[in-house]
Amino acid sequence: MRNILSTSRQVLIYFFIILFVYAAVSKMTDFENFQVQVAQSPLLSAFATFIAYTTVIGELIIALMLCFKKSRLLGLYLFLGFMTAFTVYIFLILNYSPFVPCSCGGVLEDLGWWEHLWFNGVVCFLCVLVILTEQSSTFNPFFFCRAKETKRLDS
Repeated sequence: MRNILSTSRQVLIYFFIILFVYAAVSKMTDFENFQVQVAQSPLLSAFATFIAYTTVIGELIIALMLCFKKSRLLGLYLFLGFMTAFTVYIFLILNYSPFVPCSCGGVLEDLGWWEHLWFNGVVCFLCVLVILTEQSSTFNPFFFCRAKETKRLDS
C-alpha cells in the first residue's frame, strides 16, 4: 500500500511538472497573443504585461522546484497557489464578468470555461492530497530558528 501511495504521489508530481512546463512553453511560443488575451480580460487588463511575464516565469520556476526533493514541498504549495488563483479567476470571469475572453491555448483550448474550471478544481484537489501525503517534509520555513536553538543547547 505504501508503495502504491508513493508511486501515485510521484506520478502526480510528474503530471504537475508537465502541466506547468507545457503551459509555460505554450504561452511563450505565442507570447504576444497571450499578452493580448490577458489584456482583453476585464479583471487583468491594467496589469497585463506584468501578469503575462510573471505567469510564464512562475510556472517554469515552480515546475523546476517540483523536480528537486529539497524544494518540492514549497513547489507544491506554490503550484496549489497558482492553480487556486487560476481557478478563482475562471470562476470570477464566469460569474461576474460581462465579457468572457477567449480560452486558453494548447491542450486545454478545446475545453470550455466550465470544463476548465472543473479541471482546475480537480488538479487543486489532487495537489492537496499530494501535500498531505508528502512524507519527507524537507521544507521548514523556520529552519534558522531550529539551528539557533540547537547551538544554544550545545553550548
